[in-house]
Amino acid sequence: MNIGILIIAHAPLASALRQCVLHVFADAEAGVAAFDVQPNVPPEETLAGAAQALALLDSPQTLVLTDVFGATPCNAAQKLVDGLNSKLIAGVNLPMLLRTVTYRHESLDSLVARALAGGTQGVLSVAVTAPQNQVKKKNDQSNDDHQQ
Repeated sequence: MNIGILIIAHAPLASALRQCVLHVFADAEAGVAAFDVQPNVPPEETLAGAAQALALLDSPQTLVLTDVFGATPCNAAQKLVDGLNSKLIAGVNLPMLLRTVTYRHESLDSLVARALAGGTQGVLSVAVTAPQNQVKKKNDQSNDDHQQ
């Protein structure tokens, strides 16, 4: 049984992330839900809407992913998962979500570890050009210098 995945984030991020996931994993549609938190909506309404999204997953275990710790989506998610067989991670990004969907058949604790690894390993500083195309700088080591 696959674990349900619920994304709760500021509008329109949750739906956008879900659409990105479904672009890669079309078969995950039933197991990934999104709830976009709208501005100026009372917290009770946000929680009720998130609960409806969770119910649509119809899964005994759920991993809930939110965008920002301490913000309204995360606060609602904390109340939502309290007492349920669920885990909550704040700081969702697309690499995290893709890793999570890939391994949604594993245990909930394992899935949390996979999600955290995917989220952090997916954040990289990338050179603007390929190293072989970069101009050599004055202080760069030459190929003749060998340091151990």
